[in-house]
Amino acid sequence: MSAQLLLFAEPLLRDGLNRLLTDQAGKYHVAETPDQLQGLPALVIWQASSQDMQGGLAQEVLRLQERWQPSPLLLLLPAGHGLQSEALLQLPAAGLLESPSPQELLEAIPTLLAGGRVLAVAGDTPTAAATATPALGLGQWLLISGLQQIDADIQAIGRLLTPPPTNLVQLLVLQGRLRELSAARQLLLLLWGPVSVAWGPLASSLSPTLAAANAPGAGPEPVLAITLQQRSADGIWRAIRQRLEAGTEAGLSNQTGQLLAIEGLSGERRRDLLRALLSQVDSLRQRLLSDPAPQHALQERWQQWQPELRQQALRSLVNPYVQLPNEGSLQPVAETLIRCSNLTTGDPELPDAQPMLAALVRAQPLLVQGRLLAADEPQAVLHLELLLANWLVRSAELVSAELLASCAHWPELRRYLLQPDLLATRNLERLRNQLNAQQRWSSWVERPISLYESRRRLYCLRDGAIRCQELTEPRDAELRQLGWLQQLVTLALETRDALAPQVQSLVRGLGDLVVVVLTRVLGRAIGLVGRGIAQGMGRSLGRG
Repeated sequence: MSAQLLLFAEPLLRDGLNRLLTDQAGKYHVAETPDQLQGLPALVIWQASSQDMQGGLAQEVLRLQERWQPSPLLLLLPAGHGLQSEALLQLPAAGLLESPSPQELLEAIPTLLAGGRVLAVAGDTPTAAATATPALGLGQWLLISGLQQIDADIQAIGRLLTPPPTNLVQLLVLQGRLRELSAARQLLLLLWGPVSVAWGPLASSLSPTLAAANAPGAGPEPVLAITLQQRSADGIWRAIRQRLEAGTEAGLSNQTGQLLAIEGLSGERRRDLLRALLSQVDSLRQRLLSDPAPQHALQERWQQWQPELRQQALRSLVNPYVQLPNEGSLQPVAETLIRCSNLTTGDPELPDAQPMLAALVRAQPLLVQGRLLAADEPQAVLHLELLLANWLVRSAELVSAELLASCAHWPELRRYLLQPDLLATRNLERLRNQLNAQQRWSSWVERPISLYESRRRLYCLRDGAIRCQELTEPRDAELRQLGWLQQLVTLALETRDALAPQVQSLVRGLGDLVVVVLTRVLGRAIGLVGRGIAQGMGRSLGRG
């Protein structure tokens, strides 16, 4: 029996869609008006026009859903509609396609008829009209103009360094100048910038157009596509796993702004490690589904099984039959690595896993940006993907750090796991020292600042790269557990916040005083002297 479809569209588009759907071997019966229906439709399709974009699109979607409930709604948007992806994700439609091709439309309809969800919209692109974030204090104009000049010089030096000059003296001079400009920028931000950027990385928000131009591989965002074959926990997990596996296919570049231990692994081993961790999460999820323990124990069992999960991922990364020489004898690589590695270390920056586990195991609602959403909502699915990708990258970092340490004591292992440029002992030790220094700086300075500012840095896999995304959430409990050294950093931030208005008022007062002295005192004195000279010269000329 053919499924009834109710179609709303402009006349020309309606005729084309009607012909496309009725040609599918009698699968669908298309009704263009409610009078042509026999009972409720199996699916409501609305092709929104440009005039609908100017009105209340969300209200119209709600009215259609209330009128034809429980039939799902498929919303088709025209290209160039001008709506942000954040607003589109909040629309309560079961299906949302932006300028779909006939094949995409025909693939989406069976999914919606089976109770799933389909989303495919274009991502947001940065606009040239973006304005700079206003700075604080007296030096607002000086801050912005100074940053623009520094950025222009950095760009010019970057062009001179691409490709690097063959003259060693010129190369050293350009690199030294680049370090001077970076230090000057950090000092400028520290003195006059907002609190959110004064102690952190470079404030790209102060020059969004420049940052977008400098970003490697800058271009339009790809299409955001989510397909849920089922709205259950299994359907949500399969959709997220499919998106993460697709994200690990290409060679992941590092766009986090910091050094990663996973960069030391070869491209194939890096991909295998991420896939192995993802496969272990699937196995762990099956164990949680079969375990009759109450819901509040999900977090405890998750933490308890983390070392075993990393060990199994390490076994999957290295073939169990591979043996390499070590100190004159062949040793199994996988078992030796597991025995020599410390895989029980936790990451304090990992968020609470309870909401993620409750949604992935039991499809329970999830709190996203202050809103309690069903687990199958597009925003909830994207948030779950972000949490899982963050765990994936951070777990891969812990395993990769242990692999680098093992390679330092087992030279024959380097050709099997690491990139070719890390075969040299000096390069490998330099990478490990940089990672250790970065970890100490992050633990002593960056983490206390993030806790004090209620920020949490999460890793995500997007556009073939590992990127960072920040969440704002209360972290007072973690803040109270800091040691005395980290608390000194937060005390310095609080002191800066307390003294900044007084210092800025003092500088403003000194500036006004200088203006008064230059205009009222020195200006009048210079004017009197000039007038006296002119009068004296006039008398001399008159006598002559």
